[in-house]
Amino acid sequence: MDRPDLPLNGLRVFEAAYRQGSFTRAAIELRVTQAAVSHQIARLEDRLGVALFVRASGGLVPTDEGRALYPVLEHGFDAMARTLDRITGHRNIETLKIGVVTTFAVAWLLPRLPAFRRDHPSIDLRISTNNNRVEILREGLDMAIRYGAGSWPGLESEVLLEAPLAPLCAPEVAEYLTKPENLGREVLLRSYRSDEWPRWFAEAGVPCPPLTGPIFDSSLAMAEIAAEGGGVALLPVDMFTRHTADGRLVQPFSTVVTVGSYALTWPADRPPTPAMVDFRRWLRAASTGLTASSAG
Repeated sequence: MDRPDLPLNGLRVFEAAYRQGSFTRAAIELRVTQAAVSHQIARLEDRLGVALFVRASGGLVPTDEGRALYPVLEHGFDAMARTLDRITGHRNIETLKIGVVTTFAVAWLLPRLPAFRRDHPSIDLRISTNNNRVEILREGLDMAIRYGAGSWPGLESEVLLEAPLAPLCAPEVAEYLTKPENLGREVLLRSYRSDEWPRWFAEAGVPCPPLTGPIFDSSLAMAEIAAEGGGVALLPVDMFTRHTADGRLVQPFSTVVTVGSYALTWPADRPPTPAMVDFRRWLRAASTGLTASSAG
């Protein structure tokens, strides 16, 4: 059976459009017009005899055929780049694209990156931060570090760190918190995960008061507001040791509750690259070291 003569440029345009989720953003990345992107995709679909995208009001929605094609192209382009580097005598640099929930990136990962770069000079690590909402394939990532209960459909995962939560607040607020029941008269800052405060109060053995405080999608934002006296935040304590060490935040109660962990995730149907293997091994060693020191 004859295979269609596929244009390399059209495949490259498809890869960018899939990753960006928009013909317009793909055009900006590729420095061409939006019409040129649309034309290349139309030609590619015509050659393949299938639709690769469905145009919807919210953006591009890949078809089953588009979702099947994207990871093959992504790894193919990466493999070609590595081979060309070897042929031309360049240092064999492997790009690794990681999405990281912002709290973990700022508090844990970024301070350790110099050590990773020193130990793995052949890996070009590219990090994008998020508020725990990430789509690995759609965003053109290789892996993602996220927070949750450990079940992500279609993904393999490895727990890096448990993340026990405890109330943190400014020192002047903590003065009035002699027992958990006192929290009922404070502003309780909330994340979009609605079960966290009820589970903490259950662990503390007292009824959960009505939860009416503002809702945030960032633990960093909650920490800053709490440090300014704007309320009490339920936060992963180990991610805010700098705040507690300098006295900006205080932990008034020893009770903690674990409702999730920080985990490394990657697509289950994608063979890991050498850089993915090295990064996973490094994370495992570094996070085990932190866990051991925290326990002490």
